[in-house]
Amino acid sequence: MNIFISNSSKEPIYEQIKKQIKQSIYRGEVQEGDLLPSIRQLAKDLQISVITTKRAYEDLEREGYITSVVGKGSFIAGQNMELIREKRIQLIEERLTEIVDECKELDVSLDQLKEIIELLYKEER
Repeated sequence: MNIFISNSSKEPIYEQIKKQIKQSIYRGEVQEGDLLPSIRQLAKDLQISVITTKRAYEDLEREGYITSVVGKGSFIAGQNMELIREKRIQLIEERLTEIVDECKELDVSLDQLKEIIELLYKEER
């Protein structure tokens, strides 16, 4: 799992960390029981304060995304698969909203957008 921090983002760094870990869970990139980098290691890797990474991990634990074991580290917690599916759909809706807004700016019609989506959906990957 790679975490990237944007210094130009208006979003606080701890929120960027939380968001990216949650997205990795929703996308299935990490599984229940996977070990996360230690708070100190993540802070070192990202060149940020240990306090910032600690806050992100504490929030994720409070929200039920991770569990921490003293002396062993922080791990991805078991997740309700239906909840994960809903969250993934929510991410899709957010991205589609951005796409629809961009289409409106470019005067791409709804029919054109549907055609693009149908072609992409049917395309083999």
